[in-house]
Amino acid sequence: MSHDPSFYFPAPREQKFCSQCGTLNTNRLLEGDNRKRDVCENCGAVHYQNPRIVVGTLPVWGDKILLCLRAIEPRANTWTLPAGFMELSESMAQGAERETQEEAGVKIALGKLYTAIDIPQIDQVHVYFLAEALGPELDPGPETLEARWYGLDDIPWDNLAFRSVSTTLKHYIRDRSHGHFDMHHYSLAFNR
Repeated sequence: MSHDPSFYFPAPREQKFCSQCGTLNTNRLLEGDNRKRDVCENCGAVHYQNPRIVVGTLPVWGDKILLCLRAIEPRANTWTLPAGFMELSESMAQGAERETQEEAGVKIALGKLYTAIDIPQIDQVHVYFLAEALGPELDPGPETLEARWYGLDDIPWDNLAFRSVSTTLKHYIRDRSHGHFDMHHYSLAFNR
């Protein structure tokens, strides 16, 4: 089977084989648990599946917001805030700063946690921090076709990548109008 190495995606959630010993897993309810888990009957490893965390920023330079045009799937050729999956051994803040640097190449002063968005249908949580750009210079990485500063009236609403991005931007515009930036936590529901 040939595979195009230019297109990778997160692995499926089902884990057929034990990552510890290679034995075929079984999917069953363990005593005292409340849901089925992939378990290895050979070595005893329990393979818990947890939500994936997407971390990013809402960078601001003066009265403009930074958006990145995605070069990769999902939703290639749509605009997004700089964000991506949090890595092991990093905090949410470290991940948000790393993703902002990787995707936009902009230097920032990280601000406070701004939105935390539960998306249970896809097993993800999206988290965005406010950020102040230390200059307007942009140097987008390979996952970004273009990075651009947008005025609030120029945001390409019809070509935004994800609902978590559009809702975060709407909160920002509303909060900016009254000068008080509260933290927002909410869930997004949609059909698969």
